[in-house]
Amino acid sequence: MHVLVTGATGFVGGNLVPALLERGHEVRALVRDPTGYDGPDGVEVAVGDLLEPGSFDDALDGIDAAYYLVHSMRAGEDFEERDRTAARNFADAASEAGVDRVVYLGGLGEETTKLSSHLESRREVERLLRDGDYDLTTLRAAIIIGDGSASFEMVRQMDRRLPVMTTPQWVETPSHPIAIDDVIAYLVGVLDVPETAGETYDIGGPEVLSYAEILKRTGKVMGTGEPYIIPIPVLSPRLSSYWIGFVTDVPTSVARPLIEGLKNPVVANDEPIRELLPVELTPFETAVEQALGQREARLAVEQLPAEVRSR
Repeated sequence: MHVLVTGATGFVGGNLVPALLERGHEVRALVRDPTGYDGPDGVEVAVGDLLEPGSFDDALDGIDAAYYLVHSMRAGEDFEERDRTAARNFADAASEAGVDRVVYLGGLGEETTKLSSHLESRREVERLLRDGDYDLTTLRAAIIIGDGSASFEMVRQMDRRLPVMTTPQWVETPSHPIAIDDVIAYLVGVLDVPETAGETYDIGGPEVLSYAEILKRTGKVMGTGEPYIIPIPVLSPRLSSYWIGFVTDVPTSVARPLIEGLKNPVVANDEPIRELLPVELTPFETAVEQALGQREARLAVEQLPAEVRSR
């Protein structure tokens, strides 16, 4: 199958492209700046910007299925408008190009509750993509455990730097973390299951954990020990985002929407997808160990001289 991956330079896209190639698909990656993309051998690179209609039409030529993995959270406070524009442009162009299937990775969150701006934007993108003339498969996930995940990096740095934490009440909110390898298995797998076309599925790992449990168990795996967590009812998500921006390297523009989203319970009902794709789910501690190992390996490569890395 000839597959297009948008967001190929991102955390999920960077893991998805080699998995698709390994499965035997012909893969084209859409990037804005080809000089900043070091993809695996065998991937075709197309240049375009989803915010600029017409700039990426050629990338959709001959494509059977496309993955939509784009979001603009790092762009700042106007990320909702940017995501809205990009989704509309893509839906129009993919429909015009005759793409058969689109696969979108969105976020969990009950629509019966007031979603955070971050989660509501993800849901709006899903609705806009659904208007396209193709079969949309949506997978909804909560926190993804892996090297490169902004949510996991926030957890890792907090555990490393803060043996005692004061947090908002959201620290007890239930979440359904999932390993990046399991997310990729689902993303790749749906292409081989025709029944998933046009459907929406929740995906999650083997355990539902509160954010306090995620922090404590990650600290234990890291060897820093379980942090002592003090929930404070008056500490708002906005204040927490500034605090996290101060004690971690995660930009406040990224931390704030993530923190605001933690007030929403995000628990997957993954029975429907598991009936079709019985992925062997990665235990939480194993996922953390793998993420930390991938981080160490990446940092080791980044420290090598440029001429050695390019070989």
